[in-house]
Amino acid sequence: MKTSHCLILFFLIFCGCCSRQNNNLAADKIALEKTKVAFAAAFARGDVKALVALHHPDIVKYFGGNNVVTGRAELAKGLTAMFRSAKIELIQNQVESTTFNGNTIVETCIFAFRSTPINGGKPSIGRGRAMTVFVRYKNSPYGWVSIREMAQAAPEVAK
Repeated sequence: MKTSHCLILFFLIFCGCCSRQNNNLAADKIALEKTKVAFAAAFARGDVKALVALHHPDIVKYFGGNNVVTGRAELAKGLTAMFRSAKIELIQNQVESTTFNGNTIVETCIFAFRSTPINGGKPSIGRGRAMTVFVRYKNSPYGWVSIREMAQAAPEVAK
């Protein structure tokens, strides 16, 4: 009799742990979506302060070759220069995969930005594929921040 009670207790504890993990996963998915919406909105507004807040102080972004951005100060400097010359809009963010692992999320996506020169020049579209690593961060507006990002050219669009 005691063995069956122990098995039932173990089963209930196990189910409770699985349920708690699923609830955390659901909350993490919602928080990640809010983070990504905030990224897009901040880009559309040209809001450097909001964008920097969505990145970890130790952010490193790899854009190919020697184009590496390290830390929030360097990120803010690059964003400020970019927004002085162009309005940037995220026009595509097709998620390819998302992996949740405790306090870390790894996501790959195909993205596209429309860049419209402030001086009235012709808009252009830049496409790429990115892998972004998000970490849980207490000072983040939504609980997650980007800590590493690597971008490359996107695959060609089928015509």
